[in-house]
Amino acid sequence: MSKHRATRRRFVAALGAATAGGLAGCSAVTGASGGGDRPGVVGETLTLTTTTSTYDTGLLAELNAHFEERYGVTVEAVAQGTGAALETARNGDADVVMVHARSLEDEFTRQGYGVNRRDLMFNDFVVVGPASDPAGIDGMASATEAFAAIAEAGAPFVSRGDDSGTHTKELAVWDGAGVDPGGGWYQETGQGMGEVLNIADEQGAYALSDRGTFLSQRSEIDLTVRVQGPIEGGPDLLANPYGIIAVNPAVHGNVNYDLAMAYIGYVTSPDGQERIANYESDGEQLFFPRALSEDPNFRQYVPAGWSANGTR
Repeated sequence: MSKHRATRRRFVAALGAATAGGLAGCSAVTGASGGGDRPGVVGETLTLTTTTSTYDTGLLAELNAHFEERYGVTVEAVAQGTGAALETARNGDADVVMVHARSLEDEFTRQGYGVNRRDLMFNDFVVVGPASDPAGIDGMASATEAFAAIAEAGAPFVSRGDDSGTHTKELAVWDGAGVDPGGGWYQETGQGMGEVLNIADEQGAYALSDRGTFLSQRSEIDLTVRVQGPIEGGPDLLANPYGIIAVNPAVHGNVNYDLAMAYIGYVTSPDGQERIANYESDGEQLFFPRALSEDPNFRQYVPAGWSANGTR
């Protein structure tokens, strides 16, 4: 193992300590040993930085276990907010990133750190809140109107506050509502989605959640969806697409680019997309595959504002 790879392994181990409870017993990060059908990569390690939603729902474990077995490799997964996951990759401490904030993904790619971005899957965001619904937002068709009502009522709201994809979306909704959130009713936690839902449950507060994480924890909390996302007929503003991007080996020569591309190929293949489609919690689908289409969208590969020939 190269000196840099050894340093990265220590970095990932230290960074992952914060989510050690979620990692324990997870085949996605402990590494399965299998014969694999690509002898050239057997025994290698892929470092994946990803969002807490893919981790908290268990989807990552489902996907990675099969990849590890097929190739005889180990996936070291670090769950962070999207901003932190991309920053880790910028520093050369990841091979591939799986995130859900297109504006941040575009910035990452424009700066030259990421290549070969692909649409992966989607779900949506929902506004959840307590049974008492103190702001009276239940069933509202507009997320911005719901946020404005929460602010006007001074009803408690728990924010991730962590530069994640969810936090980025939340700030866009506040901006659309013409509200600069703050004060005693608004709490920024710096925590992942699962912990934010627990805090909101304890405090009888509202929160913005991706649907997948909410469904995976619904049986353990007393929060209810108050404003739906587009999957259930709500506003398109709450759409939540996920992308996957290889770290550019021209910028960081140490990255395991071949294995990163094998992983991208796997999760966007018919097999990977079927596993995403079939992954459920309490009988409900958490994510919807988006990589395969009879009418492929070139725009998935490049940042907004770039033309098909690679120029602006």
